[in-house]
Amino acid sequence: MRVTVAGIEFANPVIAASGTFGYGIEFDDIVTLEKLGGLVTKGLSRAPMSGNPAPRIIETSGGMMNAIGLQNVGVAAFIEKKLPPLQKRPGVKVIANVFGSTIADYLAVIESLNNADGVVAYELNVSCPNTAHGGIVFGTDPEALAELTRCAREHSTRPIIVKLSPNVTSIARMARIAEDAGAHAISLVNTFVSLAIDVETRKPRIANITGGLSGPAIKPIAVRMVWEASRAVRIPIIGMGGIMNAEDAVEFMLAGASAVQVGTASYADPRAAENIAEGLRHWCQRHGVDRVADLTGKLEI
Repeated sequence: MRVTVAGIEFANPVIAASGTFGYGIEFDDIVTLEKLGGLVTKGLSRAPMSGNPAPRIIETSGGMMNAIGLQNVGVAAFIEKKLPPLQKRPGVKVIANVFGSTIADYLAVIESLNNADGVVAYELNVSCPNTAHGGIVFGTDPEALAELTRCAREHSTRPIIVKLSPNVTSIARMARIAEDAGAHAISLVNTFVSLAIDVETRKPRIANITGGLSGPAIKPIAVRMVWEASRAVRIPIIGMGGIMNAEDAVEFMLAGASAVQVGTASYADPRAAENIAEGLRHWCQRHGVDRVADLTGKLEI
């Protein structure tokens, strides 16, 4: 069940996704964290953020929409309060999700984490507006994506995983840009920009007006994007988007993913990631797959 991504060996390919698993330690009384391949923290910013006003999360057909607004305790509080319990668990692979409004914000978070033990890699959330350049989203602007990735690589002591936005014309192009700029791996997809309206009040159902759509409804699109990205780059891919069971994880791996992240499913079942990891092991046994890594990129066309 072991896989290697960006030089990091994971016990299995199933990782709890950012924003859906707290800082990891909150799930310790429900999930055996060591049974996961790893976990990605909530997005960490330079300073604490309170997020968007409510309502900021709703259920949709086949998924959910959210506009949490990247609420988090800030990198300093994470290092002081959230990380120490995880540092005592060497079997738990922690990936820190990092974001900011400027490149300097990203680098400040990375440099703070460089001095902390217990984190194996950084995942750059590039779906944030670059306020230094008029609010354009890092992950949708090729030059901004390349510059951020290069700077993060130069300032980091750990592997850089770039989490790509699906809200682009060509995911293959953005994947190549991240690779060329020095990313050790990419993860995709983040949520799709969406809008839900209450027809009785004629108002948006989320206070932020738009939100990010995730869950099973986006899975076929996410699988297609992973497949397209896998044909464009040589670095490892972590796939995500609507994974609810082991068979979903297998789809992403056949499309080219070396590992997967489980997000929205954790809202329906906090043990989803652990159950999917165990289900994937059984699936491999039933299908005579000796090494789960052998599934990667084996889509037959």
